[in-house]
Amino acid sequence: MRKNVSILLCLAFLCSLAIQGLKAQPAEGTPDLRTLQQQFVDLKFGMFIHFNIPTFMSDDWADPDASPAIFNPVKLDCNQWAEAAKAARMRYGCLTTKHHSGFCIWDTKTTGYNVMNGPLKRDVVKEYVEAFRKRGLKTMLYYSILDTHHKLRPGFITKAHINMVKAQLTELLTNYGEITAIIIDGWDAPWSRISYEDVPFQEIYRLIKRLQPDCLVMDLNAAKYPKEALFYTDIKSYEQNAGQHISKESNQLPALSCLPINKNWFWKEEFPTSPVKDPTVIVKENLEPFNQAYCNFILNVAPNRDGLIDPNAVEGLKKIGAIWKDNTAVPELPAYDAPITATNIAKHKPANSSWSDDMWIMDFANDNDFTTSWRSNKQVAKPWLEIDLDKCHSFNMITITDLQESIKSYRLLYETDGVWKEICSGDKSDKVKVHRFDRLWGNKIKIEIDSTDGQASIAEFGVYDEQR
Repeated sequence: MRKNVSILLCLAFLCSLAIQGLKAQPAEGTPDLRTLQQQFVDLKFGMFIHFNIPTFMSDDWADPDASPAIFNPVKLDCNQWAEAAKAARMRYGCLTTKHHSGFCIWDTKTTGYNVMNGPLKRDVVKEYVEAFRKRGLKTMLYYSILDTHHKLRPGFITKAHINMVKAQLTELLTNYGEITAIIIDGWDAPWSRISYEDVPFQEIYRLIKRLQPDCLVMDLNAAKYPKEALFYTDIKSYEQNAGQHISKESNQLPALSCLPINKNWFWKEEFPTSPVKDPTVIVKENLEPFNQAYCNFILNVAPNRDGLIDPNAVEGLKKIGAIWKDNTAVPELPAYDAPITATNIAKHKPANSSWSDDMWIMDFANDNDFTTSWRSNKQVAKPWLEIDLDKCHSFNMITITDLQESIKSYRLLYETDGVWKEICSGDKSDKVKVHRFDRLWGNKIKIEIDSTDGQASIAEFGVYDEQR
């Protein structure tokens, strides 16, 4: 039975791609990524809508075996959501199409665990996009990679799971018109433990761009990476409830900050009688300063079990709309490097180096942990670090994360057929130094550091074979 399901998922995915063949080609005049990022920041303010099977339970993380029968919002009205968003002067919405327990609130052909097999039997995603577009609001979608119902979690991931993800995203980006952005969760997070290799990020990213070239891809968990570069996301995201806070003074990347108007993301029984967050604080301490820091602000408003936003939340949104004047332009984005979406082939590979400082040996330079670093011993005048790729591998990008800004000038080299050749020399002062070049083939990669500010330190050394 499992084999048959896998075959059906694969066939459904391939068929959907075939149907999309012509639509997947970027239209003439499609905006470049930087333009799309600026347009996203220009949207300023939107509504996050956490509404899924956890709405009908006491926990935000639902029972993965919860029956579809409990999802029964008898007064569901997406038009009410859209009217509430308009009252707050929001410009878009973003709906949780599938949360971590795997329940789909659209008419999917990939699994029976969906809204059409419960009492509602209505495509909530369809009703949402129609209601928001009718009022001139953009539409975005949230999608969780982690899926505990279908056992898409560490130790259980199969090719069928990856095909399911691709097929579900294909449905969402094929059947519901233009989607401005897709916000992905449950990927490369310490609590999900699903790496960008387990479910290949670059493949999923390129699929989304083929289906809808103008759709931005946002990974909610990319905040673990340095704030100076776009690792695995088109937009840098900050979840305030998780302790992630954007710097209003120094941010230089297109960004998103999210916060719920209530205490939790999904609706709870005490919401109707508990105060929502102060509308003045929302506007003066979040919305207005974030917009001037290249950051879009998304406020979560959770519909209740009837499928309606509670009156106190509706009133809070009206007050936000009255306080926020929306009369200040968002500044133009500064210069920054394109997103890094390829797999880091240097991660956990054997490393070697010149003499290190105390315990901070070479292995810390490619351990996929930006809180640790390789540090050169101060007595070494010309330190170096080398990564052995184990075999001859193609690559066309190298990143050097130098959070201490310790490295002043350096050279990058690669070994092929036993001969070392120079790739380039550099003197970038950035904390994340990104070098893109024509594809090369080599067994080893080395950085030779010619000058430092006291002591060379590398948090992460990355090597990538980027598809262009």
